[in-house]
Amino acid sequence: MHNFWTACGHQHLTCNERGWLSPTPDYWRLWLQRPELALVPESCKAEKRLHQALLDAPLLQVAPGDLKAVKDADARANYALFLSFRDDVQTAGSLESAYIGWMRSGHNPWPPLFIDLVVQAIVCHVLRDEQDAWVWRAAELLFRRQRITVEGGRVLSGDSDTLDSLQATGGLGEMGRLLIEGGAPLKAVDVKVLHKDNAERYFAQREGLGRFAFLLDMTHEIQNELPHGLILNMVNARSGLKALSVVLARWVQHFLGVSVQIEPVQKVDDPAWRWHVGLDVTATALLNDLYQGHELDTQRQQQLISLFKLRFENPQDMRADVQGKPVYLGLAMNAQGLLKLKPQNLLLNLPLAREV
Repeated sequence: MHNFWTACGHQHLTCNERGWLSPTPDYWRLWLQRPELALVPESCKAEKRLHQALLDAPLLQVAPGDLKAVKDADARANYALFLSFRDDVQTAGSLESAYIGWMRSGHNPWPPLFIDLVVQAIVCHVLRDEQDAWVWRAAELLFRRQRITVEGGRVLSGDSDTLDSLQATGGLGEMGRLLIEGGAPLKAVDVKVLHKDNAERYFAQREGLGRFAFLLDMTHEIQNELPHGLILNMVNARSGLKALSVVLARWVQHFLGVSVQIEPVQKVDDPAWRWHVGLDVTATALLNDLYQGHELDTQRQQQLISLFKLRFENPQDMRADVQGKPVYLGLAMNAQGLLKLKPQNLLLNLPLAREV
């Protein structure tokens, strides 16, 4: 999988003694090639000098005057942000140390794009020996916003930005956008559900919209509500929810050094329910209400995508007051059908016996 998702720069990271990822100069050179920092025909001489200097020495400490000399205000702001981000990561020593530090602080100063690229690179490392396309597709949920649709009783997860772009352009880029604005009919873009017949093509799509153009089947069938949750009947033998469980368990192991087993569950009917973690904002609010015994209206019930049960392989890794108890997880879409999973929730909110 070394050549998969190279845009995030995982191939330019090295493992430290803890197994966490430290950036190399080439990692920062890749950031300088991103659209936000790449030179354009309008770039002034000062910006061209600065850009070349950073390509030659990515850890160069830029003098305030050199940054101020860049004429375009947006370009100046982008360089300033990049330099601050670079220095923060370098000081932390690894992407993981920087990431968990930002999340624990409760104040993340970086744009969502920066965080998503960091998470993507870490996920690539966590899954480096994985050959299952469903696991890789499920891993996209950790750093790409999803649009959830229900079609014929199936719950399908698609990359939100990709689907929006395909709808706006018919998959033909700016030309397609112009044709649509001019009223020209375009053939609907065929977005495929990941299946054994196209799994190899999923791995082959490394550039452009094709990178994130496969839907993931995450089907559950809601039957009825229980005192402490909802019955969810799995109807898909090759469920994306199972693949997501694999990704989340490896994510926890990599950061926290504890082994856990995670599985989608059909129901939460546990009178001893002691701990839960929402994997997104909507699920957090939903699980809190269920835990407190509040009834959910039909609309909120339909927002729930899945429940999971997490168990620590070694109960001694848990806080004494909940030792041996399962941790319930929830995944939900918002009222607009969007899902933005927050992988940091699993790192910050598990009942650990010791601080990591």
